[in-house]
This record gives sequence, C-alpha cells and structure tokens, in this order.
Amino acid sequence: MNEELRMSSEEKSAWVLLVVAIAGYATYLVLVASEAASVPLLESGWATWMLWTIGGGIVGGIVVNIVVGIFSPKDAGKKDQRDREITRFGDSVGQSFVVIGGVGALILAMLEAPYFWIANAIYLAFVLSAVLGSIARVVAYRRGLPTW
Repeated sequence: MNEELRMSSEEKSAWVLLVVAIAGYATYLVLVASEAASVPLLESGWATWMLWTIGGGIVGGIVVNIVVGIFSPKDAGKKDQRDREITRFGDSVGQSFVVIGGVGALILAMLEAPYFWIANAIYLAFVLSAVLGSIARVVAYRRGLPTW
C-alpha cells in the first residue's frame, strides 16, 4: 500500500471519535426534537436520551476501534513520538471547548436556568471538544503540527 495513504492506528482512532461524536449528538438532537413536537421541550425525556446517546457513543467508539484494529492488526496499538505529540495537540484544542462549556454552564446555573439548558451546554461542549480535537489531530496527521 502506498505509504502516503496509510493511516496510523491513532489517526484512525481520531476519525472514529469524530464520526461517533457527530453521529451521537445528531441522534440526540433528532430524538429530543421529535419528542418536543408532542410535549414541551423542558418536559421531554431529554435526560434519558442524553444518557443513552452518551453511553451509545462510548460503546460504539470502543466497538468501532476494535473492529478497525482487527482489520489492521499490524499497527494496532503502536504509538510513536509523533503520535503522542499529535494526540497532545488535539487534546489541547479540544480541552478549550470543555472550559468554554463549563463557564457557559456556570453562567447558566448562576442565572438559575433550567437544568435542560445547563446539561445541554455541557453536552455540546464535550461534543465540540471531541469533534474539534479530532479535526485538529487529523489535520496534524495530514499537514503536520503547527510551528508557532
């Protein structure tokens, strides 16, 4: 296989996280929106849907990573210095959105907003963290780490 087309197991993992995070959050939004068509949004089963989509995302990510590892056992679990640096870079990008979401949730709590909005601010922050952190990792694999 062409060396340029090969992906390390860590890059594959970044792609899996990206797809699972987007799919899980989209599923949550569809479920809540469809239920909100018949009951008020704040009275919907949003907490149940949130827990199920978070749990499903975790299990789905694990299963997909195992399947990917089975089909490419040669490099499964191998991590070099470049992989560690790229992972750290992606985590740094992603963590900034966790902080932003935490501050947003704190402000909502201070304003005594309904739990729905506080929980959704935190959930969105985690999703953005996963998505943007994964995008940063994929871009770093494709174009190299930024040199600041």
